[in-house]
Amino acid sequence: MANQPNNIEHIDSVRSSIRKCFADLGSFDEADIDAAVELITIKAYKKGEHLLREGEVSAKSYSIVSGCVRQYYLVDGEEKTTFFYTEGQSIFSPNSSSERIPAKYYLSCVEYTTLSIMSLENQKEMYKRFPMLESMSRMSLQEELNNYQEMLATYITTNPEERYLNLLKFRPELLNRVPQYQLASYLGVTPESLSRIRKRIFIK
Repeated sequence: MANQPNNIEHIDSVRSSIRKCFADLGSFDEADIDAAVELITIKAYKKGEHLLREGEVSAKSYSIVSGCVRQYYLVDGEEKTTFFYTEGQSIFSPNSSSERIPAKYYLSCVEYTTLSIMSLENQKEMYKRFPMLESMSRMSLQEELNNYQEMLATYITTNPEERYLNLLKFRPELLNRVPQYQLASYLGVTPESLSRIRKRIFIK
C-alpha cells in the first residue's frame, strides 16, 4: 500500500519526473518542456476519495503516478467492481469528455493516490502544440483498449477460480493492496466464495 509522503515535496518530485520524461523523448527544448508541464496538474488524493461519481461528466484524463483507483458501478445498491488502475495506467472516458455524457460509474481511490491530470481543453492545447504526443497517446489508448477487450473476453469465458488464477499471474500486487470484498466483486463472487477459492488453491 502506498504511504502518504510529504505532499509538497512529493508533488515537486513528480513534476521533476515528468520533466525528465519529456526531456528523454529528445524532441523538446526547455521552453517546450516548461509549456507542456504547465498544462499538467499533479494532485494527491486520500484513500476513499472519489475522482468521479455516477451522473457527473468527466472533463479530465488521469494517469496514475502512484496508488490505485477502483472503477465500479452501483447496481441495486450493490457495488460492482469492473477495474483497478495502478501505476502507469491511464483513465480516460472519451465519450463522457467530448460529448458531455454523464458517467454511469464511480472512480474511487483504494489507497493514497497521486495522479497527473489534464483537462480536455489543456489536452487539446497539448496536442495542437506537440502533434507527436497525440500520436503517441492514440497508440497507447488503442493498446489499453485491446487489453481491456482481452480482459473482458477472458472474464466471460472463465470460471471464478480461473479468474483468480489469472489475477495471481498477471496482477498479483492487487492481492495486498485491495480489500478482499472489492477483489471478490471484481471476480464476480462473494467474499465467502473468494475465501473458499483461495483455500482450495492453497491446498493444491
